Amino acid sequence: MTSMRAVAIGLIAAIVVIGAWAHWPEPALPEHTQANWVVIRKDARRLELYRDEQLLKAYPVSLGRHPTGAKDRQGDGRTPEGEFRIDGRNPRSSFHKALHISYPTASEVTLARSRGVDPGGLIMIHGIKNGLGWLGHLHRLIDWTDGCIAVTNREMDEIWLAVPNGTRIELRP
Repeated sequence: MTSMRAVAIGLIAAIVVIGAWAHWPEPALPEHTQANWVVIRKDARRLELYRDEQLLKAYPVSLGRHPTGAKDRQGDGRTPEGEFRIDGRNPRSSFHKALHISYPTASEVTLARSRGVDPGGLIMIHGIKNGLGWLGHLHRLIDWTDGCIAVTNREMDEIWLAVPNGTRIELRP
């Protein structure tokens, strides 16, 4: 009976530690901070906000479930690579807020059509699926999106305020 109790206590302690880590707050950006450049480093699983050449803050991210290589068709699970713009926002997304990335470009559409495939679209920076925000940092354990860039809901709130429409975004391999 004592070993069962020790296992139960150990399990409860592990759940508490994981729960605390999953929601541990990061230092916030100063209020009214505005970025004018976003860089996604796919290999490092990082989103970086810049004002000119000055790094303002970096965030760990989850990517498409097949993150290696550039997106070339709808459903491939890849996150695009290249230079784009933030060209819209959806405060009522099925994920916690979403900033739309201007993928695909006209040349990507032409290339995809020449190969007889749909290039895909609706590539976003977003928070966690609505109703699953309790996952917090745990979502980073795997690449799980269909090609989007995912952050925690708290991080998305911060990015939402700091990144205006028209901001340049560079997605690097």
